This record gives sequence, C-alpha cells and structure tokens, in this order.
Amino acid sequence: MSSSMDDLEKWPEIEKAATGKRRELVLQGSAVDKRISSSGGLSPAIFSLSLLNYLEVSQCPSLTEIHEDIQHLTNLQSLILCRNKLASVPNVVGSLKSLKVLDLSVNSLRVLPEGITELKELTTLNVSCNSLEFLPEGLSQCTKLSNINISKNNITGFPSDFYSERLDLLSTLVASDNSIKQLSGDIQKLAALKVLDLSNNKLSDIPFDLSDCPKLKEVNFKGNKLNDKRLEKMVNGCQTKSILDYLRVKGRQGEDGGDRDKGRSSDKGKRQQKKKKEKATDEQDEVEELNKMVVRVLHFSDTPAALTVKVSAEVKDVRPYLVCCVVRGMNLKPGNALKRFLVAQTKLHDDLCGRRTIATIATHDMQLLKAPLIYDVKPPTQLKVTPLGRREMTAVELIRHLQLEADELRKQKKRQNVTGLHKYLQILQGKSLYPCLVDAEGHVISFPPITNSEKTKIKKTTKELFLEVTSETSLQTCKDVMDALIVKMAELNKFTAEHKEEAGSDGEEDGPKEAAAGCETSSELIVQQVRTVDRDGNLKVVYPSKTDLSKELSNLTVIW
Repeated sequence: MSSSMDDLEKWPEIEKAATGKRRELVLQGSAVDKRISSSGGLSPAIFSLSLLNYLEVSQCPSLTEIHEDIQHLTNLQSLILCRNKLASVPNVVGSLKSLKVLDLSVNSLRVLPEGITELKELTTLNVSCNSLEFLPEGLSQCTKLSNINISKNNITGFPSDFYSERLDLLSTLVASDNSIKQLSGDIQKLAALKVLDLSNNKLSDIPFDLSDCPKLKEVNFKGNKLNDKRLEKMVNGCQTKSILDYLRVKGRQGEDGGDRDKGRSSDKGKRQQKKKKEKATDEQDEVEELNKMVVRVLHFSDTPAALTVKVSAEVKDVRPYLVCCVVRGMNLKPGNALKRFLVAQTKLHDDLCGRRTIATIATHDMQLLKAPLIYDVKPPTQLKVTPLGRREMTAVELIRHLQLEADELRKQKKRQNVTGLHKYLQILQGKSLYPCLVDAEGHVISFPPITNSEKTKIKKTTKELFLEVTSETSLQTCKDVMDALIVKMAELNKFTAEHKEEAGSDGEEDGPKEAAAGCETSSELIVQQVRTVDRDGNLKVVYPSKTDLSKELSNLTVIW
C-alpha cells in the first residue's frame, strides 16, 4: 500500500483525478516524460481511474508501450497517445467498447492490433506518422468511422474489406505519403466520402469509378506518377471538379466504346470530336492558368532594409524554434478575401498545427511593426500584451480569462473532453518564463501559442504581412507550417484575382479599370527572406532558404 501511495505522490495529476472523480486526464511534455523514464513506464495507478472518458499521454519519447491494464478503462471515449515512441499497442484496446476517438499518431508502430476492429463506436482513427506497412483486416466492422488518417507510413494498399458499404459514414480519408500502388474502383462504395487525400503515393492510375462517389468534394493525388499525363496535370492543379468530370467522361468512353458509335452519322461524329477538342483545350487552359501562380523570393542581401529578428538564449528552455518572413502582394481588400485568409489560418492551426499544440502561426501588418524585433522571454506577471479584441493585460490575467472561457464553453456544450483551447493553454503550464516577440518600443506583439497583439492586427488595407511560426517541436516543423501557409496564401490570392467581380467591392472609389488591373497583378506573391540571429548576431536560420518551398509545389512556380 505504501508503494502505491509513493506512486501517487510522484503522479499528483493521477491523485487529483482519483480524489476529484475526474473524467479527463492529460499527461504531456518533458516533465511527465522524465517520470515515465525513471519509473519504467506509466504509473499503474492510472488504470484504476475507471471514470475516465478522456485520456491523453503525449510528447513523451520514453513511453514505448502501454500496459494491458488499459482494458480496465472501459468508459474511455477518447484515447490520445500521440507523439510518443510507442512500438506496440496491446490487443486488449478492443475491450474499450465506448471508444470514439483513437489517436496513435507520431509513434514507432509497425503494426496495429487487430483489436481495433472491435471498436464499434469508433468515429476517428489517426495513426499517421508511424512505420505501418498494412492495416488490419476487418476495419469495415467499425461502422461509425467518419475520419481516418493513415498518412506518412509505409502502407502499400487497403485491406480487402475496406471498400465496403458498411463504412457509410466515412467522410474523410487521408492516406498521403505512403506507398499505395492501386486504388480500387470499389472506392465508390464509400458513399459518404467527401475528402480523399492520396498525395505522394505510387499510383499510376485513378479509377473512373471515383467519379461515382456522390459526395466527394476534395481530392488530392499530387505526387503520383500517373500514366495519363493530362490527368496528372489536372491532379497537380488540385481541381477536384475538373478531375472528377474528366474521370466521368473517360469512364463513359470506356463503356460506350466502338460498336455503339459505328451507326452514327459522320457529321455527328465530327461535332463530338470538335466538342472534345474544345473541352480538352479548356482543361489545358485551366491547368496553364493555374500554373501562373507564382511566388518570388527576395534575398535579404538584395534588400538593404531587410528585417532581422534577434533571439535570446533563454527561449531555448521555453519555445526554442522560430521562423519568420515578410510577404507582399497579398490582396486582402476585395470581397471576403481577408475572411478567407483568416479561415485558412484557423484550419492550418487545427490540422497541421494540431490545434496549436505542435506549432503556432501569427500574422502582423508589417507597417505597424517597429523594428528591430526580439524573440525573448518574460515572467508571466511582467509580460503585458493587448490580445486580439481585448484590453491590455498580463499573461497571467489573459490565461485565467481564457481558461474560464474554455471551461464555460465546455459546460455549455456539456462536453467531458478537453477543448482545443484547453490543449494549447496547457503548453505553458509550470513554466516560469513565457515566450514573446517584442518590438523596438518594448511592446509585446506576439505571445505564442496564445495570441498576437491588437496593435499589429492585419486588416483589409494591409499590403505587407510579417509572418511568424513558433514551435517547441522542431525547426523543420516551423518551416513545414510556413511552407503550407505561403502555398495557401498563393492559392487564395489566385482565387481572389480570378473572381474579378469581387474586386473594388469595398468602395466605389476604385474604378473598374483600376480594380481589374489590381486583380491582374495581385496573384504573384513576393516573399522577403528574414534572418533570425542570436544576441551576438550569429545566424540561426533564414527563411525561406533554397531547401524551403520545395515540397507539394507542382501547382506553383517559385522564382529565386
């Protein structure tokens, strides 16, 4: 009994959950990792918390296995075991009959337990960023699955029962960055499929039957060497509607072929040929128009006033990684351009940034910045910031406000789960210093991962943006997120340029000619390199470098 008490003393979070009869428990980060390392694993006491319906253990590289006693947590609805080094998961996970969300992403798994197929309530399965070579047979038994992410593994194909009418709720399937060689025409059986991402695989063909998926809205097949080169061009342009229309037409041609056309008059045949040629020309024009999307990089040495950000040594123990750049040519004025950009940033935060737990993006109006900038740390009581849409307050006050708001939101929605807001607030728990980006006047313009400042907020009139991405994960994470942000900005800018009817909608002072001219020039983005240096001026990183903006860019031209 005394050893059990000692164990609980080492794990105060478990003791609080037990005494408070809590339904959720989150263990993450380096402090927890040290305890796992010294104890040889998670405390056994965790498996006695039978009331838990949300359990998260993440960012703990010392966690390599989960004990079979996890089967006792029969009320679990969400099990989040991401960003650890799990080499296996026990088959008894199939005993968790209430489980709805299972996240095993970013581990070292080579196989998944067959027990997963017994999870009848499972709606979300994320096993991305592992070393899986195949998925277990029987996933079609998980009939409530709506979201599957198996990206960044070594998977070569889907199980035989995967294309099943039983998976009639499956709406999102992300299987990018694998070694999948074939997609079966039976994909059409997934009637609810809305999003399909099979980019960066080894596909040579896309089945015509894909066009029969009634709800499909977004497909991504970039990075596959397709036999049909016209289709490959369309794929690289990510034009879902054009791709599905093309597959539909090709499929009909295959079905109708030869004999049915023999009896038709030569005039009708000529008319059809002419129509086909016109359609092919239109599709080619679409692809060529898409390829006009351009990002031009300005080297810092060519710009005398190029911005440099100094980084203090103290951020190393708090939030060490930062990349920045300046973007010009982003047209935020017409119609809903600004709103679309903010929505896209939020989506990146939710997806690629793991709801800000992996990385955080901040955008600023460059004209409102007072250079030079310093990426520094401050004690929570001394860090003062004017958060977006709020009055100036200390970091302590702000986090207290946000925590109360998150708790209130959770109560209103009657949720037991940790909200997205809770998750990124926890990143700073227990830290004696907080990270911040400070301008030349001493104003905090960014407090990652919490907020950036109202003082530098972007507006419709913003012509030059300063972008920053911070993370405690890795420098490459920051670069990947920044790459994705710039690609998205280029896509949005092109969309704005193409929808000329929206130009000048903010005011009549822009005449039609001026508005149209603005649209013609606004689709090119100019990205100015920004260097981050240490206090002594030694270079830490420059973004973008020649190795950046090089992935997933077949639909974009980068000019150095």
